[in-house]
Amino acid sequence: MLVFVVGSFVFAVRTIHSFLAVNAPVPGGVLVVEGWAPDYALATVIAEFKRNHQPRLFVTGGPLDKGAPLVAYGNLADLTAASLVRLGVNADVIQTIPAPAVQQDRTYASAVALLSWLRQHEIMETNFNVVTVGPHARRTRLLFQEAMGRGCRVGVIAITNQSYDAAHWWRSSEGVRTVIGEAIAYGYARLFFRPPA
Repeated sequence: MLVFVVGSFVFAVRTIHSFLAVNAPVPGGVLVVEGWAPDYALATVIAEFKRNHQPRLFVTGGPLDKGAPLVAYGNLADLTAASLVRLGVNADVIQTIPAPAVQQDRTYASAVALLSWLRQHEIMETNFNVVTVGPHARRTRLLFQEAMGRGCRVGVIAITNQSYDAAHWWRSSEGVRTVIGEAIAYGYARLFFRPPA
């Protein structure tokens, strides 16, 4: 029994990161990048955008904290859009989707803001690929799918988190905080999350 318990624990530790950091894009999906993604992730965003010759790149994100060094941008969507322009993306193809300030379920709020913008502009997209970082990917896909509804397909592109070694995440405090935090958050989203009325 002890061997089984220890073996199960070791298996869980070694596989949970790859489970959470799922990389599963859908063909032809409109590209959406979460505005909190670090600059090193944007190179992948740009390459993916150019490879698929898409007409528009959507950037989501909530408000920046008051007093933050970059607060003049107002929100993470505009801040990331500015970074993309600095990296060579034409500003005309970037569509920012600022999300409202919420205390919880920020990813879901960003997805709802995107859906609202698409409906207001009568754009009927059905496939989406959301670019995010590391083990946040599975929860991102779940919450975007919840917001978009059954008629849409949501894929996810997980950029490797460079702040720790993903293959040995348990060897750094950053890896432990990130993976355990995302595992708990995914469990909450899967079991207890209910969309607001």
